Amino acid sequence: MQAPTRHPQSRSGHAPIALVTGASSGIGAALARAYAGRGWRLVLVGRRPDALQDTALACARAQGRREVEPDRIRVLAADLQQTAAWCEHAGALLHAWGCPQVVVANAGISQGVDLSHQEDLAHAREVMDINWLGALATLSPFIAPMRARGSGALVGIASVAGVRGLPGHAAYSASKAALISSLESLRVELRGSGVKVLTLSPGYIATPMTAGNPFPMPFIIEPDDFARRALRAIDAGRAYATIPWPMAAASKLLHVLPRAWYDPILAGQGRKPRKSRT
Repeated sequence: MQAPTRHPQSRSGHAPIALVTGASSGIGAALARAYAGRGWRLVLVGRRPDALQDTALACARAQGRREVEPDRIRVLAADLQQTAAWCEHAGALLHAWGCPQVVVANAGISQGVDLSHQEDLAHAREVMDINWLGALATLSPFIAPMRARGSGALVGIASVAGVRGLPGHAAYSASKAALISSLESLRVELRGSGVKVLTLSPGYIATPMTAGNPFPMPFIIEPDDFARRALRAIDAGRAYATIPWPMAAASKLLHVLPRAWYDPILAGQGRKPRKSRT
């Protein structure tokens, strides 16, 4: 069993720092609130400034404060598809606050695609850019500083959908499978450095992303429940964790299920609808 990941104080002697992308809502907002409840300083990253401010206020209240204090909670509106601009933001953060103890690459989208429609190829590219390349871009600026410090946790939010291809999820499943593999590569590269690379694979979480799914979603849990379990996995330094645990058994079964069985079973479960086209 791995020793628990330790998160020392930042260089200024203040509380440790957690950076969370996709913090506007859902899993990201829940993770931010969970770290706020521990008294950590936060960097909240997302594309919707108003929603980020809502998360920031909720985090401030979790810290026992009525208002957002900029030396405790930093809000950063950024598009992770713009990698050069993001790296500039990250550089400014490193200069101002130092290197976070935990960086969570959570930002992602889920769009159903139908590859028989040519226009869906653009949506497939967007899913890959945000869910895979955006996650790698999130982590990239902090790898060298964490390695130099000899500690830290780089966390990627994958999905059980990355285990096998799901109907309507030609893009989403591929993006999460790619992220799982990339995080594994990074984990091996950083072995022995003191920096942990952790992959968290949620099952179904009750967020806006899953609200319109027209198929059964077994073992679905609330975002705050996911966040509590996720923090325990991060604290323990687990290389890979599926949340909730019953989905771990289900995903392992999916992984080994013969194609002759997998195909007809999944074909009868319904598919992710295409994104509404306007």
